[in-house]
Amino acid sequence: MNSIWTTPAVAACLSLAATASLAADLRVAVNQGNPPFEFEDRNGKLTGFEVEVIQAVARRLNKSVEFSSMPFNMLFAAVQSGRADVALGAITITAKRLENVAFTQPIIDSNQCVAALSDGPVKRVEQLKGRDVGVITGTVGEIWAARSQQEHAYKEIRRYDGNIEPMMDLASQRTAASINDCPIMAWYIRDKPQFSIIHEVATGDRNALMLPKASPLLDAINQEIGRMKTDGSLPGLYRKWFNAEAGPDSSTVKIEAIPAVQ
Repeated sequence: MNSIWTTPAVAACLSLAATASLAADLRVAVNQGNPPFEFEDRNGKLTGFEVEVIQAVARRLNKSVEFSSMPFNMLFAAVQSGRADVALGAITITAKRLENVAFTQPIIDSNQCVAALSDGPVKRVEQLKGRDVGVITGTVGEIWAARSQQEHAYKEIRRYDGNIEPMMDLASQRTAASINDCPIMAWYIRDKPQFSIIHEVATGDRNALMLPKASPLLDAINQEIGRMKTDGSLPGLYRKWFNAEAGPDSSTVKIEAIPAVQ
């Protein structure tokens, strides 16, 4: 067994460094065009489910938040390089991602949904044969589309940086379907009857806040998320943004361990 010895002076320095890190403002990278998780309202103010989650966590930790906007696929580099303390973007916890970053306990469940035009020719996912579909680069939706391309024989998988562009291309019939997280898709089409969800993929996906590997902030942020589940504030935010009650066994309500590499 190897032991690491530290003198009292060194220990004090390490303690001060950890305290300084925890006392710093939270630098948060966001995929801003990602309603209802993070987006600008009509007044140009950043808002959304995850924005309110991290703001509530910051208040509980007596911190302020500094947001930086970037495409979804850039969130990972921002966290891994240390330019961001936390990243938001409806990010799915995966074993592969856990090799390079850390996640808090999950805060919301998320399957994948396929949307098409309500009055269009595609009513079932099997009818996408020979047609183009749209996905967001770096998401689980892109992964699922790539894995199912041979089965469903899509003509092309078109990749986008944000959530709005693939829906615009679907509306103009440049693509036949758009694939994204179900909460995002359901929120986007809630007042747009021209779109319909034609297929749901039960992936068992769960989203969480992403941090650098071995981040000294992980335990503190995760603890506050657990408290938000216990005191009902996290389910309250879910109710506000998704107009539904989170199930008692959902990751919005149930306290879980910090995800670890298996």
